[in-house]
Amino acid sequence: MTTEERVKYWIDIADYDLETAEAMFSTRRWLYVAFMCHQVIEKTLKAFWCGTMPEDPPYTHSHKRLADGCGLYERMSEVQKDFLNTVANYNIEARYPEDKETLARTLTPQACRQMIDETRQMMQWIKDGLSAATKPSTSSDTTNES
Repeated sequence: MTTEERVKYWIDIADYDLETAEAMFSTRRWLYVAFMCHQVIEKTLKAFWCGTMPEDPPYTHSHKRLADGCGLYERMSEVQKDFLNTVANYNIEARYPEDKETLARTLTPQACRQMIDETRQMMQWIKDGLSAATKPSTSSDTTNES
């Protein structure tokens, strides 16, 4: 797989997961809204990693580890870091039922709407950074010789 194909793979899945978060919102499945937002950020970070690092991203669900490893964490604002830490709590795949119930009680329609909106913003910020990092440089010192 080329770098572009690997990046596209992760972005496509992240886009799909964001659509799924919206679908879960419309059906009032708050815990799964939060889980899908977690997935969106994880996969977008993996896309950034694939586009900017020579090796594949590690097999991890840790947003901080991914963001640190590809150099994004140090570029994040404190608000972005706080959001990253908040949404990281909603990786429910590995949670026990009582943990899921506790997490679910923290979610309201307003909190989930805000989480989707912030996920969309973070995703776009990462994509913008990826575009900037992978944009081919143009040489301004080339001249046309006749």
